[in-house]
Amino acid sequence: AMKINQNTVLQGKRVTLVPYTSAHVPRYHKWMQSEELQRLTASEPLSLEQEYEMQRSWRDDTDKCTFIVLDTERWSEQACADEDCMVGDVNLFLTDAEDPTLGEIEIMIAEPSYRGRGFGKEATLMMMSYGVRNLGITKFEAKIGQENEASICMFKKLHFKEVAVNSVFQEVTLRLDVSDQERQWLLEQTDHMEEKSYVELKLPAGVLET
Repeated sequence: AMKINQNTVLQGKRVTLVPYTSAHVPRYHKWMQSEELQRLTASEPLSLEQEYEMQRSWRDDTDKCTFIVLDTERWSEQACADEDCMVGDVNLFLTDAEDPTLGEIEIMIAEPSYRGRGFGKEATLMMMSYGVRNLGITKFEAKIGQENEASICMFKKLHFKEVAVNSVFQEVTLRLDVSDQERQWLLEQTDHMEEKSYVELKLPAGVLET
Protein backbone atom coordinates (compact mmCIF):
# COMPACT_ATOMS: atom_id res chain seq x y z
CA ALA A 1 0.00 0.00 0.00
CA MET A 2 1.08 3.54 -0.68
CA LYS A 3 0.57 4.65 2.89
CA ILE A 4 4.12 3.37 3.16
CA ASN A 5 5.42 6.95 3.09
CA GLN A 6 3.17 8.59 5.67
CA ASN A 7 6.03 8.77 8.18
CA THR A 8 8.89 9.04 5.68
CA VAL A 9 11.15 12.03 5.24
CA LEU A 10 13.68 12.05 2.41
CA GLN A 11 16.35 14.65 2.99
CA GLY A 12 18.54 15.84 0.16
CA LYS A 13 20.89 18.77 -0.43
CA ARG A 14 18.41 21.33 -1.72
CA VAL A 15 15.11 19.66 -1.02
CA THR A 16 13.52 17.63 1.73
CA LEU A 17 10.47 15.54 0.91
CA VAL A 18 7.83 15.13 3.64
CA PRO A 19 4.41 13.43 3.64
CA TYR A 20 1.48 15.63 2.60
CA THR A 21 -0.44 16.42 5.80
CA SER A 22 -3.42 18.62 6.58
CA ALA A 23 -1.00 21.28 7.88
CA HIS A 24 0.23 21.74 4.29
CA VAL A 25 -3.21 22.21 2.76
CA PRO A 26 -3.74 25.98 3.19
CA ARG A 27 -0.47 26.84 1.46
CA TYR A 28 -1.08 24.24 -1.23
CA HIS A 29 -4.58 25.59 -1.76
CA LYS A 30 -3.20 29.11 -2.16
CA TRP A 31 -0.76 27.89 -4.82
CA MET A 32 -3.51 26.23 -6.79
CA GLN A 33 -5.41 29.50 -7.14
CA SER A 34 -2.72 30.48 -9.65
CA GLU A 35 -3.99 30.24 -13.22
CA GLU A 36 -0.49 29.43 -14.45
CA LEU A 37 -0.20 26.43 -12.09
CA GLN A 38 -3.71 25.28 -13.01
CA ARG A 39 -2.65 25.34 -16.64
CA LEU A 40 0.69 23.62 -16.07
CA THR A 41 -0.85 20.89 -13.91
CA ALA A 42 -4.08 20.64 -15.93
CA SER A 43 -6.13 21.02 -12.77
CA GLU A 44 -9.28 22.80 -11.68
CA PRO A 45 -9.32 25.17 -8.73
CA LEU A 46 -10.82 23.57 -5.62
CA SER A 47 -12.36 25.07 -2.53
CA LEU A 48 -10.32 24.79 0.67
CA GLU A 49 -12.72 22.12 1.91
CA GLN A 50 -12.25 20.11 -1.31
CA GLU A 51 -8.48 20.49 -0.94
CA TYR A 52 -8.66 18.94 2.55
CA GLU A 53 -10.74 16.10 1.09
CA MET A 54 -8.14 15.66 -1.60
CA GLN A 55 -5.33 15.54 0.94
CA ARG A 56 -7.18 12.81 2.87
CA SER A 57 -7.63 10.75 -0.30
CA TRP A 58 -3.95 11.20 -1.15
CA ARG A 59 -3.07 9.92 2.29
CA ASP A 60 -5.36 6.89 2.10
CA ASP A 61 -5.25 5.81 -1.55
CA THR A 62 -3.05 2.84 -2.30
CA ASP A 63 -2.27 3.91 -5.86
CA LYS A 64 -0.72 7.30 -5.07
CA CYS A 65 2.40 8.41 -3.27
CA THR A 66 2.95 12.09 -2.65
CA PHE A 67 5.53 14.22 -0.91
CA ILE A 68 5.59 17.94 -0.24
CA VAL A 69 8.88 19.50 -1.37
CA LEU A 70 10.54 21.71 1.25
CA ASP A 71 13.62 23.93 1.07
CA THR A 72 16.16 21.83 3.04
CA GLU A 73 18.19 24.82 4.17
CA ARG A 74 15.23 26.69 5.62
CA TRP A 75 13.62 23.57 7.06
CA SER A 76 16.64 21.98 8.68
CA GLU A 77 17.29 25.10 10.72
CA GLN A 78 14.00 24.12 12.43
CA ALA A 79 13.32 27.83 12.49
CA CYS A 80 10.33 27.53 10.21
CA ALA A 81 7.32 25.26 10.13
CA ASP A 82 6.89 23.02 7.09
CA GLU A 83 4.31 25.30 5.51
CA ASP A 84 6.76 28.22 5.49
CA CYS A 85 9.41 26.16 3.67
CA MET A 86 7.12 24.57 1.05
CA VAL A 87 8.24 24.95 -2.55
CA GLY A 88 6.15 22.34 -4.38
CA ASP A 89 5.15 18.69 -4.50
CA VAL A 90 6.13 15.47 -6.20
CA ASN A 91 3.78 12.57 -6.92
CA LEU A 92 3.93 8.98 -8.05
CA PHE A 93 0.79 7.31 -9.41
CA LEU A 94 0.37 3.62 -10.00
CA THR A 95 -1.81 4.09 -13.05
CA ASP A 96 -1.86 0.56 -14.44
CA ALA A 97 -3.59 -2.08 -12.29
CA GLU A 98 -2.11 -4.76 -14.57
CA ASP A 99 1.42 -3.48 -14.07
CA PRO A 100 2.35 -2.35 -10.53
CA THR A 101 5.94 -1.71 -11.66
CA LEU A 102 4.90 1.32 -13.75
CA GLY A 103 4.83 4.67 -11.96
CA GLU A 104 3.67 7.97 -13.42
CA ILE A 105 5.69 10.79 -11.93
CA GLU A 106 4.73 14.45 -11.55
CA ILE A 107 6.72 17.32 -10.16
CA MET A 108 5.52 20.84 -9.39
CA ILE A 109 7.75 23.64 -8.14
CA ALA A 110 5.02 26.08 -7.21
CA GLU A 111 7.15 28.89 -5.83
CA PRO A 112 8.43 30.87 -8.84
CA SER A 113 11.64 31.95 -7.07
CA TYR A 114 12.66 28.29 -6.73
CA ARG A 115 12.31 27.38 -10.40
CA GLY A 116 15.33 26.74 -12.59
CA ARG A 117 17.60 26.19 -9.60
CA GLY A 118 17.74 22.39 -9.50
CA PHE A 119 15.05 21.91 -6.86
CA GLY A 120 12.70 20.09 -9.22
CA LYS A 121 15.49 17.92 -10.55
CA GLU A 122 16.64 16.79 -7.10
CA ALA A 123 13.06 16.19 -5.90
CA THR A 124 12.32 14.10 -9.00
CA LEU A 125 15.50 12.02 -8.65
CA MET A 126 14.78 11.41 -4.95
CA MET A 127 11.21 10.34 -5.68
CA MET A 128 12.38 8.04 -8.48
CA SER A 129 15.00 6.51 -6.21
CA TYR A 130 12.36 5.97 -3.53
CA GLY A 131 10.03 4.41 -6.11
CA VAL A 132 12.72 2.04 -7.34
CA ARG A 133 13.97 1.03 -3.89
CA ASN A 134 10.75 0.99 -1.85
CA LEU A 135 7.90 0.50 -4.30
CA GLY A 136 9.35 -1.87 -6.88
CA ILE A 137 9.00 0.58 -9.76
CA THR A 138 10.96 -0.37 -12.89
CA LYS A 139 9.37 2.01 -15.43
CA PHE A 140 8.53 5.68 -15.12
CA GLU A 141 6.26 7.85 -17.24
CA ALA A 142 5.79 11.60 -17.16
CA LYS A 143 2.96 13.40 -18.93
CA ILE A 144 3.70 17.05 -19.49
CA GLY A 145 1.93 19.87 -21.27
CA GLN A 146 3.60 20.60 -24.61
CA GLU A 147 4.17 24.24 -23.66
CA ASN A 148 6.03 23.29 -20.47
CA GLU A 149 9.43 23.17 -22.11
CA ALA A 150 11.41 23.51 -18.89
CA SER A 151 9.83 20.39 -17.45
CA ILE A 152 10.20 18.37 -20.67
CA CYS A 153 13.84 19.39 -20.88
CA MET A 154 14.46 18.40 -17.24
CA PHE A 155 12.99 14.92 -17.71
CA LYS A 156 15.10 14.41 -20.84
CA LYS A 157 18.18 15.26 -18.76
CA LEU A 158 17.07 12.50 -16.39
CA HIS A 159 17.29 10.04 -19.33
CA PHE A 160 13.54 10.01 -20.13
CA LYS A 161 12.68 9.56 -23.82
CA GLU A 162 9.69 11.05 -25.58
CA VAL A 163 7.36 8.20 -26.54
CA ALA A 164 4.07 9.88 -27.45
CA VAL A 165 2.44 13.21 -28.18
CA ASN A 166 -1.26 13.71 -27.54
CA SER A 167 -2.41 16.63 -29.64
CA VAL A 168 -5.90 16.62 -28.11
CA PHE A 169 -4.62 17.09 -24.56
CA GLN A 170 -1.53 18.86 -25.91
CA GLU A 171 0.74 16.74 -23.78
CA VAL A 172 3.92 14.80 -24.26
CA THR A 173 4.53 11.41 -22.65
CA LEU A 174 8.10 10.65 -21.67
CA ARG A 175 9.30 7.30 -20.41
CA LEU A 176 12.25 5.75 -18.65
CA ASP A 177 12.82 2.02 -18.32
CA VAL A 178 15.02 1.40 -15.32
CA SER A 179 17.69 -1.00 -16.55
CA ASP A 180 20.44 -2.13 -14.16
CA GLN A 181 22.58 0.65 -15.55
CA GLU A 182 19.85 3.27 -15.03
CA ARG A 183 19.22 1.98 -11.52
CA GLN A 184 22.91 2.30 -10.71
CA TRP A 185 22.95 5.86 -12.07
CA LEU A 186 19.82 6.78 -10.13
CA LEU A 187 21.17 5.48 -6.84
CA GLU A 188 24.47 7.31 -7.45
CA GLN A 189 22.59 10.55 -8.09
CA THR A 190 20.76 10.15 -4.79
CA ASP A 191 23.43 8.57 -2.59
CA HIS A 192 23.38 11.72 -0.43
CA MET A 193 19.70 11.22 0.37
CA GLU A 194 18.83 10.31 3.94
CA GLU A 195 15.62 8.59 4.94
CA LYS A 196 14.24 9.65 8.32
CA SER A 197 11.13 9.40 10.46
CA TYR A 198 8.76 12.37 10.13
CA VAL A 199 7.31 12.00 13.61
CA GLU A 200 10.70 11.84 15.27
CA LEU A 201 11.98 14.87 13.38
CA LYS A 202 8.93 16.97 14.07
CA LEU A 203 7.97 16.15 17.64
CA PRO A 204 11.07 17.28 19.56
CA ALA A 205 10.69 20.83 18.34
CA GLY A 206 7.07 20.90 19.46
CA VAL A 207 6.08 21.97 16.00
CA LEU A 208 3.01 19.77 15.81
CA GLU A 209 1.58 20.91 19.12
CA THR A 210 1.77 24.65 18.59
